[in-house]
Amino acid sequence: MAAASRAGALGVRWLQRSARSLVPLGARTAFHMSKDMMPGPYPKTPAERAAAAKKYNMRVEDYEPYPDDGMGYGDYPKLPDRSQQERDPWYEWDHPDLRTNWGEPLHWDLDMYIRSRVDTTPTPVSWDIMYKQLFGFIAFMVFMFWIGDVFPSYQPVGPKQYPYNNLYLERGGDPTKEPEPVIHYDI
Repeated sequence: MAAASRAGALGVRWLQRSARSLVPLGARTAFHMSKDMMPGPYPKTPAERAAAAKKYNMRVEDYEPYPDDGMGYGDYPKLPDRSQQERDPWYEWDHPDLRTNWGEPLHWDLDMYIRSRVDTTPTPVSWDIMYKQLFGFIAFMVFMFWIGDVFPSYQPVGPKQYPYNNLYLERGGDPTKEPEPVIHYDI
């Protein structure tokens, strides 16, 4: 019994060792930012601000860090909250799926602004007009259903037709008598 448990433990240890060498563990391996792109401390002086702008390939005039409110953004640039759906689809991007170029800083909330998520493109029709059209259509349909409920309209129908002389025997007719013929048409 002890030998079997010892062999099982050795097998488990061997499997753990081999898996560690083959599969990288942790979420850090899938992170989209390299170590040099990680945010540094919040820039307090103009020189630190210029160094941070250079680090993120931005002009000093365009560089604005997130506010130092304790959220941990550091010197990472505050980019406009625009989805990548708004970017030019005909431009030759280095990464066409994300519509980004190499070395370009990515939005902190990149996962929210990719093309399959939030679309911040301005709509061709304003929201108040869209609301009016939607609720106007719903009100019209409710009114039409109410009209149909108050004043029902049915297709004209004749009496139900059955075979074998209107099911004479099945409805309890006398089998010794001949049923009177049922005619469902006029000529």
